[in-house]
Amino acid sequence: MSQFSHLHCHTQYSLLDGQASISALMKKAKEDGMPAVAMTDHGNMFGAFNFVAEANKYNVKPIVGCEFYLVEDRHKKSFSREKGEKDNRYHQLLLAKDQAGYQNLAKLCSMSFIEGVYSKYPRIDRELLVQYHEGLIATSCCIGATIPQTILFKGEAQAEAELKWWLDLFGDDYYIEIQRHGLMNFDNTGKSQEDVNQVLLRLAHKHNVKVIATNDSHYVEQQDWAAHDLLLCVNTNELESAPVGDFQTKYFRLISGDRQVHYGHLDELRARHGNGPDAAIRAQLARIDEEAAKPRPSGRFGFNTDQFFFKSTAQMTALFADVPESIANTQEIVDKITPPKLQRDILLPNFPLPAQFATADDFLRHLTFEGAKKRYHELTDDVRERLDYELRIIQTMGFAGYFLITQDFINHGRSVGVAVGPGRGSAAGSAVAYCVGITNIDPNKYSLLFERFLNRERVSMPDIDIDFDDVNRQK
Repeated sequence: MSQFSHLHCHTQYSLLDGQASISALMKKAKEDGMPAVAMTDHGNMFGAFNFVAEANKYNVKPIVGCEFYLVEDRHKKSFSREKGEKDNRYHQLLLAKDQAGYQNLAKLCSMSFIEGVYSKYPRIDRELLVQYHEGLIATSCCIGATIPQTILFKGEAQAEAELKWWLDLFGDDYYIEIQRHGLMNFDNTGKSQEDVNQVLLRLAHKHNVKVIATNDSHYVEQQDWAAHDLLLCVNTNELESAPVGDFQTKYFRLISGDRQVHYGHLDELRARHGNGPDAAIRAQLARIDEEAAKPRPSGRFGFNTDQFFFKSTAQMTALFADVPESIANTQEIVDKITPPKLQRDILLPNFPLPAQFATADDFLRHLTFEGAKKRYHELTDDVRERLDYELRIIQTMGFAGYFLITQDFINHGRSVGVAVGPGRGSAAGSAVAYCVGITNIDPNKYSLLFERFLNRERVSMPDIDIDFDDVNRQK
């Protein structure tokens, strides 16, 4: 029996959709003898550090990936239903092949949130894929991806043209992905998942593209499907007792998304212009509500099967017995992967220094003693000794930049009229924090201990509790 690795897995970080804990996935993979597991959560990489750490603990090769939301134009945030426009999102699986691939995966993920968010979906487009595809492996993904959707709604010829675009971009790092959950009649097309698979297999054979088997796992054990179904009900605000019917929930998700966007616009316009522009947007909302009131096929969103679990190698081998290479080819991808080196070192922004200061420590010392002159007026030997001691500890632990950043935004807040608390917690024991304006409590006066705040015997990030007033904190 060929080795098999799951290359399409959702964890608890596929928010309100994935129901598999990372540790449970790794434990089962290890027990089954799988050499690797891929994490491919919807639209994010939130679990990457935890995933790699757990994989290393179980001696399973971690493959970091993401199932992105792919759209035509990530910048487009307005859609006219009257013109038949909607936010057509397709799923796209990408796996990081090496460190460069991981960096590009992270870049794509960041750009999806920075530039592509519409409703609740972080989105990418082909422009970003062309720019950041190096070091990545791509697959045809699930039934919600571009090629399967083209097969369903436009036919095999157009699906072939779509496949060629991906092959031109990814070459040998592109794979046809097939899944078998027994799903029927997708979006009322009369076509089943297996109908789509057969077209995919024909295209793969014609263009000499290797095929991999996946299970798009969303939970660990088969019996977990009921708990996963409840999670989907929470996601879509539906009752579990409602019958599952893919079409209606997809439709009402679009309607709900439009409502959220228009109400967001309404709030922005009110903030800028008062209540004047309400009428135009309320007319749009009325049209959306009218559309939503039309009769639609009944049913809520759900998977209609208990087969989206983390299947064993034996189960996957039996399921794809007629396409044995789809099992063996997963190992080819595993062999291509060099796991990313994910360090937990805190990376702070580089605080911009005036030209006369060579290091953050030099500038912090300058600010500290300038502030001490204002706080104490006369610098006694005790004050100097304490400040020197604290600055040595801060320098040794590498936290000068942290102090500079913190004092900068606190002092800026005060300068624009934001009320800032005097300081609480262990940070009140720092004379440096007092002198640079982070706190307004003199630790010398109250005999407060700096060691409760920073201690060379306990290396951890400083914890400075900061209170901004509720009214002006947005400044």
